[in-house]
Amino acid sequence: MKRYNKSGYATIRKTEIVSKGFNPKFFTHYWKNKQGNVYFFVYEYGFLNIKNNGKDKYLLVKWQSYMDKS
Repeated sequence: MKRYNKSGYATIRKTEIVSKGFNPKFFTHYWKNKQGNVYFFVYEYGFLNIKNNGKDKYLLVKWQSYMDKS
């Protein structure tokens, strides 16, 4: 995920990252935001399932200090 998320926030098609060996079933922890969205993390990089323009994608994020407080 680090490769696709250089800025700390990115969107990528699921097929693209899965074809490179990413397995969304394996994660180290999760974080739920105030809107109820659950982000799954592999160490400091997280992902959220989204649909954008009819395509299945992942919103990629990097762990932030404010996430410790939720």
